[in-house]
Amino acid sequence: MRLPAPIRRITEAVRERIVAPVREQLGIERNNAALLAESVADLERQLHDPDWIRFVALAEQEFSPEGMQQLRAICRLFAIKNPLIKRGLGFRAAYVWGQGVEIAARANGKQAGEQDVQAVVQAFLDDPGNQRAFTGAEARVQLEHALGTEGEVFVAMWTRPTTGQVQVRTVPADEIIEIICNPQDRTEPWFYRRRWVETSYSSNGGLLQETKERMYPCVDYRPRTRPRQFATVPVDWNSPIVHVAVNRPLGWQRGVPDAYAAIDWARAFKTFLEDWATVVKSLSRFAWRLTSKGSARSQVRQRLAAAPPRDPATGEAQDAGATAVTPMDAVMEAIPKSGATIDAESGRPLAMMVASALDVPVTALLSDPGQTGARATAETLNKPTEMAMQQRQQVWATALQRILAYVILQAVRAPQGPLAGRIVRDNFYSRETVELDGGTSTVIDITWPDLDDVDPVQLVEAIVKANSTQTVPPEQVARLLLTALGVQHVDQLVDSMIDDITGEFRWPNTPLGQGQAAAAQLRTGGDPAAAGPGPMGAGSDGDGAGDGDDPPEE
Repeated sequence: MRLPAPIRRITEAVRERIVAPVREQLGIERNNAALLAESVADLERQLHDPDWIRFVALAEQEFSPEGMQQLRAICRLFAIKNPLIKRGLGFRAAYVWGQGVEIAARANGKQAGEQDVQAVVQAFLDDPGNQRAFTGAEARVQLEHALGTEGEVFVAMWTRPTTGQVQVRTVPADEIIEIICNPQDRTEPWFYRRRWVETSYSSNGGLLQETKERMYPCVDYRPRTRPRQFATVPVDWNSPIVHVAVNRPLGWQRGVPDAYAAIDWARAFKTFLEDWATVVKSLSRFAWRLTSKGSARSQVRQRLAAAPPRDPATGEAQDAGATAVTPMDAVMEAIPKSGATIDAESGRPLAMMVASALDVPVTALLSDPGQTGARATAETLNKPTEMAMQQRQQVWATALQRILAYVILQAVRAPQGPLAGRIVRDNFYSRETVELDGGTSTVIDITWPDLDDVDPVQLVEAIVKANSTQTVPPEQVARLLLTALGVQHVDQLVDSMIDDITGEFRWPNTPLGQGQAAAAQLRTGGDPAAAGPGPMGAGSDGDGAGDGDDPPEE
């Protein structure tokens, strides 16, 4: 049925009013889809750019051993010569190791049937050779610097099979020419191939050099069958290695130095300061301007043509503050400096790039809070930097755990070793673990001090509140209190409070400002101050009674 013309026109108008916005929206979406497809195509074409292809090809493969040696040599040179790199690496070492670390075994032989694992650990840490190479304060700073300039540290553990004594020495990264891994698992190292030049002296004092090569097993790899040679190279099974590496990309075997990412910007900052010094020196070349005419002008020009006087001490020309001549009326005035840019703060962004590469605040790197900074800003760590330092501490804690676990294992394996137990072998992974007799724990606690400066009063209050819950062992409370007060040799003091026979913890009889009553208050979660002054408290003469309890004089 054909509708009348007026109705058709009304219907078409209504339809057009409804369909037109939809048609327009569809057109916009169609154009957006075309633009998006074109943008994706452009991005795909850019991925095939020769520069990107070369960059990806370089990133897919690890640096060659020769390239890594050159890289490490450059980083070592900059760590010595460049102030920013030297300061940054020193800053990192100070925050990682500056406050020390507490290493203690949970088994100290105080409990019945318990073996003294702490004595074995302490003997290893206190050994003079180990102190010199790994556990001493100077060695720890050198090792942290090595991660900044080498990117990795190889710790070899020479072991005496009869006694289980372990001597730790570090192997230079340049001497490790290859890391041989499990063919089916690239993350599982088997051997470290070392090549070095051994220097000795003949009977008449002549210098003798001999190139040697040897394989060292990974500390976690000890197969049941241990050949004397691997790939025609001798294997030293009594000297396993712990490899500590940082900044290692996924799939790479070698670490990358911390300083590597900062070198370019450190050089740029050095160049900027040199240019800035050149500008300042050029501005000091002419301090005054003299305008003259006629014969006076020629006389002044003759004076300026003469050589400037020289410093009798250094021999350098004393040309700062000389005079320039211009052909105008004789007027002398200071050369304006308003048009010259001599602001050294303009190079601060370059130093910020160095600070970013080394994970340190720029205020600490430059020892300067800047124009808008404050002293508190320069003396504190921000949260990301603090977490970066804690992460590095955990890297060293993991390495220490692996080394000390090996020390305990060798103390059990050796016929004359100080510990008794059995070694459990995992034949699938070729790993060994130890189980000590008497149910003795092999756990080693590694505790790092807090990087933030916390008020000791607040720490003590928190410890007292935690003790009030009666869930914290008393020896742990004493350890926390002594640590909060900055007392040295906390382990020895806590051990002296443990009874040698019963193994129970006993509070000192005469602590400062407390007595047995205060100790009892602390043990039961109460406030020690409620017990009043003890035998050594204020107002006491040291005889165990306060002044109010002293007998009257005759």
